[in-house]
Amino acid sequence: MSTPGHAPSVPPPPPLLEPDLLAGTAAGLAETGRLFTGMAREAAAALRGRPGPLPALAPHELTRLLDAELPDGVLPPAGGGRQAVLALARSYAAHTVDLAAPRTAAHLQPPALAVAVAADALASAFNASVDTWDSGPYAVELERRLIRALAALAGFGQAADGVMTAGGTASNLQALLIARDAVLRARADVRGAGLSGLAARPTVYCSRLAHFSVARACAVLGLGEDAVRQVPVDAAHRMDPEALERALRHRPAEEVPVAVVATAGTTDYGSFDPLPELAAVAHAHGARLHVDAAYGGGALFSDRLRPLLDGLDAADTVTIDLHKTAWQPAAASVLLVRDAADLKASTGLRVAYLNPDDDGAAGYDGLLGNSLATTRRADVLKVAATFLALGRAGIGAMLEACHDLARHAADRVRAHPRLELAAPPVLTTVVFRYLPRAASGAAAPRHPGPLLDAVNAMNAELRRGLLRGGGALVGRTEDASGAVRLKLTLLNPQATAHDVDELLAAVDAAGRATEERGTARLGRQREAGPPRPPKAREEREARVAREEREEREEREEHCR
Repeated sequence: MSTPGHAPSVPPPPPLLEPDLLAGTAAGLAETGRLFTGMAREAAAALRGRPGPLPALAPHELTRLLDAELPDGVLPPAGGGRQAVLALARSYAAHTVDLAAPRTAAHLQPPALAVAVAADALASAFNASVDTWDSGPYAVELERRLIRALAALAGFGQAADGVMTAGGTASNLQALLIARDAVLRARADVRGAGLSGLAARPTVYCSRLAHFSVARACAVLGLGEDAVRQVPVDAAHRMDPEALERALRHRPAEEVPVAVVATAGTTDYGSFDPLPELAAVAHAHGARLHVDAAYGGGALFSDRLRPLLDGLDAADTVTIDLHKTAWQPAAASVLLVRDAADLKASTGLRVAYLNPDDDGAAGYDGLLGNSLATTRRADVLKVAATFLALGRAGIGAMLEACHDLARHAADRVRAHPRLELAAPPVLTTVVFRYLPRAASGAAAPRHPGPLLDAVNAMNAELRRGLLRGGGALVGRTEDASGAVRLKLTLLNPQATAHDVDELLAAVDAAGRATEERGTARLGRQREAGPPRPPKAREEREARVAREEREEREEREEHCR
């Protein structure tokens, strides 16, 4: 019955009355556990049928599979309940990348630790945010402690601070924002007025092997990608301090260097720029030193590898990606700042409805003033759980195990007649290439030309062949000469030397198969003689179908 003058009351739909609807309640946490257990069971069953790191599907085949599985898309008119969720988990596990597979070695993307995943699920259940104290009080305090611990490990003093970010790209962006504001503050209020009236031209120096996010950050910050000055590297792929000194000394008068970005662990070679020398040069010319240790920062946890980061304490800011060499689920990056005042000067905004001054004075301050983001989840929980469970020594041992695998892989590549090592491994990456018979040994191409083009095409094709088969996953890059290189990024601490041997054997087999197909195609072209008039459509279709069938049979044989 409705009250006159009022709309009739409508009972809420039944799902809204379920006590386990919301994850953060006691009943909801129990239901989350049941759902997680069910999804994990389905995922584990799907993994058992996998041939390796990737599904044996081409991109267009995966697209068709999802079209069939989700005929109404991901937002159907009515939900399918628990069964729909379990089916999604099953198909996701069957067709996503398996980072824990021992023959996964393409990217700086490690398998996540179970303890971190469990803690991450709990953080999601409570959905706290660290921007304000009352949005996530425990997480706010926990992040402060994590930052202090990492800053001390980096050699920073009591004045240091930092912030967790969404990744190395975000950390590098914020570091260069701090550098821009700090260096240009004496010339103009660029935070308030921008760069439009600035007579000087701000520039950023980095090696030619620096991460692309440096140029991207310069574009976002209004400096422009043209503000990046690339510095040569030495034979060990490290920035040359003398070349940096010359470049800074002879720069045009209107240019103001705001930052030198040193890389501690380049994406391809894992090389570490010489930090003490670069710090001395940068600071002598009034520039900030930012160290992009997104990859190499994990060396802080290892007694064996820690010397690679000597001089880190001279940096003004440091990026460390814990979702790389601390085995965290993405995202878990950290920006450390040697002087907290620099951080506050660029992001220390106060907003009446989030962090008013009197609340801050009373101790109720969150971390809004440290971050470019507002709402920011409690990523610290998974990191803290991992560190409390394993300790610094446990994380360090994992990195050292991967370092050992890289050294083993390099030894195997050196000994292989058809594989060519590009450089000795420094951390956990191994860069090499496959050389066909005609280009092996002294005949290996070193300069641009038809032979290099042919070798490049072969390495690219063999990698795609591995992708199609799904049984092995390796990376790809290019060196300064334009040579396509293959890359192993070894971040599975439970992989063995035998796994590495099998991975390289798969590369060799794919290379030989690619080489044989190329020889066969060349032979057919020679037998065919001069070009003939176009064939009938049905003949062309039959040929295409035959070639697709042969490729599919080859892929299936590779999976077996």
